[in-house]
Amino acid sequence: MSPSKQTKSLFSPKFIADCHLGKLAKYLRLMGYDTLFFSHIGDNELIKLANTEHRTILTRDRRLSERKNAPVFLLEPTDTHTQLKTLIDRFELTGHAASFPRCIICNIPLEAIEKEKIIHRLPQKVKKNFNYFEHCPSCDRIYWHGDHYRNMVAFLEDVLKDNR
Repeated sequence: MSPSKQTKSLFSPKFIADCHLGKLAKYLRLMGYDTLFFSHIGDNELIKLANTEHRTILTRDRRLSERKNAPVFLLEPTDTHTQLKTLIDRFELTGHAASFPRCIICNIPLEAIEKEKIIHRLPQKVKKNFNYFEHCPSCDRIYWHGDHYRNMVAFLEDVLKDNR
């Protein structure tokens, strides 16, 4: 592991996004930040998990943000772009828009995988046009750098452009 990756993994903030921030959680994962997300979880369970795993709760729920028994950050903006800019400023987040080291579904670090091992699972156009793939060792989702990837990169580049 390179020193910069090791430093990032040791000192990067870890988050839990509450049920209103699923899209934000996805983009934080794309930037490389360990971010949990649950579509349904009680506030007490959320707080317990945050304290146990040393995570900051990200929420739009003012009542949850006023509880003093866990690190909680209230996000007032409603759009993902502004939410990300707010977090980048507040937590001094860094990252490159094209890094995408985590599964956007389950938050597990992705692993490179040989095309030959997954070729039977790929759409015909993907087989023809792409050679580099990653997969999630937990949910077995396959990733490649197609249109969806390029759109996410463009969105993150736009968010990050003022913070470089």
